[in-house]
Amino acid sequence: MAIIDIKTEITGNIWKIEAQPGQKLAEGDTIIMLESMKMEIPVCATEDGVLIEVLAEEGATVTEGTVVARIEG
Repeated sequence: MAIIDIKTEITGNIWKIEAQPGQKLAEGDTIIMLESMKMEIPVCATEDGVLIEVLAEEGATVTEGTVVARIEG
């Protein structure tokens, strides 16, 4: 099984972590909600798998391309 890094597409703040390690995810499921410029932007699973790690905490600031989670697909 492959490990897939989930990266942010925009700079922002981690507003809410929606998924927990061990949770099964389908492609497109929201893992984290970012807040940027008063907008909520979802960070979603890029393929089906199991969330094995969340690398960010609520309230943290992240930049574009930051790895915030890992999925085992």
